[in-house]
Amino acid sequence: MITFFNDQHPAHAPQHEFYRGERVPCFETPARAEHVKASLLARGHALRAPDVDSRALLGQIHSARYLHFLEHAWPRWLALEAGNESRQPFPSVWPVRTLRSDVEPVNFIAQLGLYSMDNGTPMSAGSWAVAKAGADAAASAAAVLSAGTAGVRGVFSCTRPPGHHAGADFMGGYCFLNNAAVAAQTLRNAGAKRVAVLDVDYHHGNGTQSIFYDRADVLFVSLHGDPLTEYPFYLGHADETGEGEGAGFNLNLPLAAGCTAAQWFEALEVACQRIAGYGGDALVVSLGLDTFAEDPISKFALLASDFSRLGERIGQLGLPTVFVLEGGYAAAELGTNAVNVIEGFEGC
Repeated sequence: MITFFNDQHPAHAPQHEFYRGERVPCFETPARAEHVKASLLARGHALRAPDVDSRALLGQIHSARYLHFLEHAWPRWLALEAGNESRQPFPSVWPVRTLRSDVEPVNFIAQLGLYSMDNGTPMSAGSWAVAKAGADAAASAAAVLSAGTAGVRGVFSCTRPPGHHAGADFMGGYCFLNNAAVAAQTLRNAGAKRVAVLDVDYHHGNGTQSIFYDRADVLFVSLHGDPLTEYPFYLGHADETGEGEGAGFNLNLPLAAGCTAAQWFEALEVACQRIAGYGGDALVVSLGLDTFAEDPISKFALLASDFSRLGERIGQLGLPTVFVLEGGYAAAELGTNAVNVIEGFEGC
């Protein structure tokens, strides 16, 4: 499978995050993508550098002031105080109910809270450049698919950080720019009348849902841990079905933490039937692999062989497909599981 790999990704390497109230080493590390890269090369898959500039596309997905903040955040942080190059900025206040979000404060930490849904998205010196290059990879993958090259059924965008928690004007869950949304919009711009997005990450793709929630030209379908107990908690319920023109074009399939592989595949079948009935021209898969039984921060039970089965079922949909890497924090196994999906897809 044609794979676009973001070689700049190691420049985004924050050292710590907050997890369950404790400061811990980051789960989302450069090792994740490197393990996938090693498995791809070992199994004969060539890698390409991104060759599409996604800046114009980003303006169709994210707000102008959010993009401006992201691009300039690290230089501003360094300018605030001597020694900040060795510190990571974290928000400490958020504009929740009754507080205003329409007025951008001048204070940097207040802006960070304005544009963050949590304090779990640490920044480092290279965060903007790496996130932008990841969006370039997603746009490049979708552009190749849109070109209709003979024999190309699927393209893989192997990037980090992930993207599906990033909304139009906020970051969260390690995500800054929404790569899956960029891929879907690229396909639409290239002439696809309808695009389906299938999110199989353990955590609900709240950002992708919110971006397309009032649109009928992009169907969003997600199976994920029940937000009553699992991150991101405040979105991903079954009664969220879209609004306005998008009414009926959002399908959430929340599953209890600890559900079996059999239960997960039952939900996948519901998702695939909905996608098949949508009549889309192309598919984007938010390929989260934290459904793996040994993932350190998730609670599903898929095994390596189950990811081959996942790829095969997606392949049976018969749609041109862009795979975009999302979560998955059992880093050493991430490569095997990712390649199992794309080879299952190719072998269908």
